[in-house]
Amino acid sequence: METEVRFCPKWHGALRFGLFLLLPGLLGVAEAEITCRSCRDGNMWRGAQELLLRVETSGPAAGAKGEVLGSGDRTGKVPCEPGPAGCAPDRGQLRRERITDSGKVSQHKDGVGSTPRRFRRDSGGDAVRSAPAEGATAAAAAAAWRRAARWSGEERRAAGARQEELKLNSSTFALTGDSSHNQAMVHWSGHNSSVILMLTKLFDFNLNSVTESSLWRSTDYGATYQKLNDKVGAKTILSYLYVSPNNKRKIMLLTDPEIESSLLISSDEGATYQKYRLNFYILSLLFHPEQEDWILAYSHDQKLYSSVEFGRRWQLVHEKVAPNRFYWSKMGLDKEPGLIHLETSISEGQALYVTCKLQNCTDANKGKPFPGYIDPNSLVVQDEYVFVQVSTAGRPVYYVSAKRDVFTPMKLPKYTLPKELHVISTDENRVVAAVQEWNQNETYNLYVSDTSGVFYTLALENVVSSMGLEGNVMVDLYEVAGIKGMFLANKKTDNQVKTYITYNRGRDWRLLQAPSRDLRGNSIHCVLPYCSLHLHLHVSANPYTSGNIASRESAPGIIVASGSIGSELTTSNVSAFITSDAGNTWRQIFDEEYAVLYLDQGGALVAIRHTPLPIRHLWLSFDEGRQWNKYSFSNTPLFVDGVLGEPGEETLIMTIFGHFSHRSEWQLVKIDFRSIFNRRCTEADYQTWHLHNQGEPCLMGVKRIYRKLKPTSRCVMGKTYSVAMTSAPCDCTEADFECDYGYERRSDGKCSPAFWFHPSSMSRSCTTGMTFLNSTGYRKVVSNNCTAGVIAEYTARRQHCPVQAPKGLHLVTSEGRLTATLGANVTFLVFLEEGDGARTSITVDFGDGHALTYSNVSSIEDGIKHIYKSVGIYRVTATGENSLGSETATLFLHVTCQLEHIHLSAPFVVVRNKEVNLTAVLHPSQVGTVTYIWWIGNNTEPVITLEGSVACTFSREGINTVTVQVSAGNAILQDRKTIAVHEYFRSHLLAFSSNLDEHNPDVAEWRQDVSRVIRNALIQATGVREDLLLVTVLPGLPTAAEFFLLPDKQLTEGKAEKSSAHLDQLSDLLLNALNQNLVQFTLRPGVQVTVYAAHLSAAPLVDTSENHSGSAMLMLLSVVVAGLAVFVIYKFKRKIPGLNVYAQMQNDKEPEVMSPANPSEATPSSPQDLVPSLEILDTELNSRPIGCMKPHVHVKFSTELPTYIV
Repeated sequence: METEVRFCPKWHGALRFGLFLLLPGLLGVAEAEITCRSCRDGNMWRGAQELLLRVETSGPAAGAKGEVLGSGDRTGKVPCEPGPAGCAPDRGQLRRERITDSGKVSQHKDGVGSTPRRFRRDSGGDAVRSAPAEGATAAAAAAAWRRAARWSGEERRAAGARQEELKLNSSTFALTGDSSHNQAMVHWSGHNSSVILMLTKLFDFNLNSVTESSLWRSTDYGATYQKLNDKVGAKTILSYLYVSPNNKRKIMLLTDPEIESSLLISSDEGATYQKYRLNFYILSLLFHPEQEDWILAYSHDQKLYSSVEFGRRWQLVHEKVAPNRFYWSKMGLDKEPGLIHLETSISEGQALYVTCKLQNCTDANKGKPFPGYIDPNSLVVQDEYVFVQVSTAGRPVYYVSAKRDVFTPMKLPKYTLPKELHVISTDENRVVAAVQEWNQNETYNLYVSDTSGVFYTLALENVVSSMGLEGNVMVDLYEVAGIKGMFLANKKTDNQVKTYITYNRGRDWRLLQAPSRDLRGNSIHCVLPYCSLHLHLHVSANPYTSGNIASRESAPGIIVASGSIGSELTTSNVSAFITSDAGNTWRQIFDEEYAVLYLDQGGALVAIRHTPLPIRHLWLSFDEGRQWNKYSFSNTPLFVDGVLGEPGEETLIMTIFGHFSHRSEWQLVKIDFRSIFNRRCTEADYQTWHLHNQGEPCLMGVKRIYRKLKPTSRCVMGKTYSVAMTSAPCDCTEADFECDYGYERRSDGKCSPAFWFHPSSMSRSCTTGMTFLNSTGYRKVVSNNCTAGVIAEYTARRQHCPVQAPKGLHLVTSEGRLTATLGANVTFLVFLEEGDGARTSITVDFGDGHALTYSNVSSIEDGIKHIYKSVGIYRVTATGENSLGSETATLFLHVTCQLEHIHLSAPFVVVRNKEVNLTAVLHPSQVGTVTYIWWIGNNTEPVITLEGSVACTFSREGINTVTVQVSAGNAILQDRKTIAVHEYFRSHLLAFSSNLDEHNPDVAEWRQDVSRVIRNALIQATGVREDLLLVTVLPGLPTAAEFFLLPDKQLTEGKAEKSSAHLDQLSDLLLNALNQNLVQFTLRPGVQVTVYAAHLSAAPLVDTSENHSGSAMLMLLSVVVAGLAVFVIYKFKRKIPGLNVYAQMQNDKEPEVMSPANPSEATPSSPQDLVPSLEILDTELNSRPIGCMKPHVHVKFSTELPTYIV
């Protein structure tokens, strides 16, 4: 097992990702979006580590998305380096500050990858580090230097005077020529190897790319290094270092994609390399957990590639893959070792869970384990569980599949009503989930499941959470290494954060007893429950008050953490504490923050002070932190950037990375601790230790006895040491059982049914003649190994399934939607909560005249598919029936088709205060439930109808705009028309000589230009004033037009009689000119067009005479125009959209909603003002459906407006 040791002189909030252990050995990380501090579910990282020096921005630490902070025995997805192909860091005002890089743990538990680990230092330096700030006095400088060497209790614990100080066996090597490099990545090959690789880089945050790089290699445990730039190419710029987790001799280097996109591969621990070109940018890698040459690569354009030759050749697996949502198969669960689980994007709100073969991901070979769409970014494959999320009516429904079985909705307590649910861990055949309920904002409740992952009970309420810089949620939950079932958690109670501990996987929690004495031996008066010890289970955003916690598998019972004593957890007066008996008693070891590192599998501890100042000392303890000795590791104080430990739990060689000043090269200090041990441990150096919880030896159903090194023994345990433990089962007691699903623990400690739970309910799989487990209200804690005792009393009892009528029948669509697309497959799912599912027949009536009957529920587990052939709202019913009764479930399904476009049918010119119909014509005409939103004139509020037409009047003359929006399904389209309003007008249709049709392209611009030509020809032939004449060419063929005559208000004085007479005169004048063929124009050389008066008017000759009936005129016109439309279509086989739409508008039924224009809001317009306004009437708003599929029927339909030219 590879070991990594990590230390940074100042902790930064960017490091708040999951487990944060600074010690050698395992560093576990939780999966999915939310992270506990140390959940050891197997998703663990180990491999190369990275140091970064950088000039930091003024904001939070910015690093590559997906960077890793953990180490462990298994690895996952390898993140990208900051840059154009990956995640660019934040930018801002440059400042000099020592920080640590951000990190994010991949969700891929089953995949394995070894990736460098990151540390950062400032490349510009900070005045307080190397010298007093400019203008500082000598006294201030001396004070700063004294602070660098001061620590609490140093005088009492120092080994002697400066000249007598203890020294470690160390050597220093400078990476000459890399003083400008601000990032570094380090990898120590592994067991029985002395090879260390180090990649240093100069990352330009302005260019967002790597501009220089150097590759260094050591073959003597870091004593000396050789520069390998010539071997990889003198001009090659490297950006990232990868290591195969299954074969540490295989190294992969990634070049900066800004220069070239290539891979350099080594199979001899980085001694030689071969270059391979890439045609895509790698954002992240996922190594196979067992096959050393199998890799998945995720590209910048959401494509997933695979390689079975360690990156030498790549093959496209799938496109539109969601980031971080692809997983390797797991042996023993999946059918094939080369199977890939992935989430592929379908649309903005839909995704699919797909399984693919590694080398053959075709449609024929794809699997769809979940029947239907899932929510984007919701797939999590972890151990033997698969999780997806489907939102229904705005509420999420969470599904789980155990051992790759069918998906089942996760059962939380009925009124949990989660806003968010995140899987924390899935180890030992149970799921731990963090749920933010409807009444929570900053805290989460922890729930634990049974082995199926379906039924959940509450473990702990109001656990503190925080948001990481990458947007991931973290809960303060820490799993102690080496002690099964032991966790620490920070819980908020009455606005105070307190630390609790459990030894039985959350069954019982208690506060931590504070130390009885402080560092100086003074008594501490701290009485439970008013005062206790509280620990930082995360790294604070404040780099000077951050805390850390660490434990190791090889050192069971030893926990080192930073925290405070009092009524609540604070960020002030933070000290370091240690326990040697698994949290029963604690001791204070420092009154400042120190990073404590494990040596020799926990046989010795190393402490390095958190400080931004240069240091040259560290502290060693050989008796579990009771006594500390001060050692120097360098003659010159060093700004410490990070520490790398020898792989393996034994860790006896460490390398400290740092610099003497902000302008110096990297200084690599190799420390060999073997010289401080004088012998190897023998059996006499060990003692037994009994694990207990405040004297109770039975934990998780067994008594456990460990072998530990005696505090008085100073010897090397070495690589052959293994943690020895003996265990004996205990009799079961009530403490070994937690409340079962649907039960809650009362104040007397008993589990009783919740008010919403019916204990008599049972699984639908219970069949008459078979048996089922009838819960007693309790279930044994997962992994609890107790025997006998009260096990019979608390264990579920097996009983015969009674004959029962069906109850709790549910009918849903597989997508959780109440809408479906015409002609598409709809999958209905039927669930039965209670009853004999095997003997209950199911009949599904689809509501369209079709129905199906199934003999039992189990025969329809994959769903029932049906295709609807007509648009409408269908009542779908499912009926379950057996000999004892029946149950019916109903679903109303809206079947719709795609709305392609709409056309607003409206008159071009209308009479003031005369009612006019506005009609929205849809294509296709039947698309399902439709809502119409009308914006008429200057009205500030719309008119909303379910009908496609409204009637309105315009009370003032001028130009009015009408907009209609049509909402159908998830598509919204709109059309707009401009209507001219006048007191009086006359209109008449125009026809043209047939040669005009030959040159009519039937486009709006052409009609606009020809309308202007016709208007000028009419004015020239008749002398009619420009402001009294409007002309528009109608869409369609044969070419037709219409002219409108407006009265001269000055001449007629606004009187009806005079206006009517004046319009008659103008109309006669124009008709005479037209009948005499006096109106002509030249379309192009050789094409002379004559304008005629048509025999039918397209609009009534409107006036205010009482002898005319407006309704009669409209009815007569409608009949005549309709007849003309039929005749023209039949005769010419050509469409005249203008006339057709106009006639349809006139024949519309009486509207249900009437919205008269408000006279105060209309803007009057003179004829002169009308001229430029009408020129835009041929312009349309071209609307498109939003996020919908194209319909099955395609019909051409003109939506263009005539153009008015005045």
